[in-house]
Amino acid sequence: MPSVNVVDMHGKNVGTMELKDEIFAVEVNVPAMHLVVRSYLAAQRQGTQCALTRGEVRGGGRKIYRQKGTGNARHHGNRAPQFRHGGVVFAPKPRDYEIKVPRKVRRLAMKSAFTAKLNDFIVVDKIELAEAKTKLVAGMLKELGSEKKTLLVLPGKEDKIVRASKNIPTVKDAYVNTLNVYDLINADKIVVEKAAMEAIQEVYA
Repeated sequence: MPSVNVVDMHGKNVGTMELKDEIFAVEVNVPAMHLVVRSYLAAQRQGTQCALTRGEVRGGGRKIYRQKGTGNARHHGNRAPQFRHGGVVFAPKPRDYEIKVPRKVRRLAMKSAFTAKLNDFIVVDKIELAEAKTKLVAGMLKELGSEKKTLLVLPGKEDKIVRASKNIPTVKDAYVNTLNVYDLINADKIVVEKAAMEAIQEVYA
């Protein structure tokens, strides 16, 4: 059974925490994580791009010159793709980029991500701020040794912490119910409050 050290906000060790094998000691399934990350990134696309084909561009109903005798290529209208103001050959149209992933694959990918990133977890006993100041969160992360891309996982909505960390470009906030594989893999360090880690084990076990 894997375990992780529990520290305070200053990085001092205050104990250890046992982790469940079925979440943090599974066989890492890379294809499952890849599929879920692709699905997540595809879902971020708006899919609102649109261009006009030659049949949709206004104008071009009249033949621009006679078929034979001019020495030029044969053309009908002036809205063909090779002309200025002409249509687009394979014009992009609004579409949905959704990639459906089965629930079992999503859970497998999540557990694989937890296992793969186990050494990057920093479990903090309790995160408490006297006031919503960015410098307090920045100072805490510096003492925890997490100054690069950090995923800050909270057990629930905590306005002070969210407001204080919002101005730090390398920090992303997440709750237990909003965690995803992409954020876990993309982070250099994952700072988790102890209560959030307990909730993660309860939800995903």
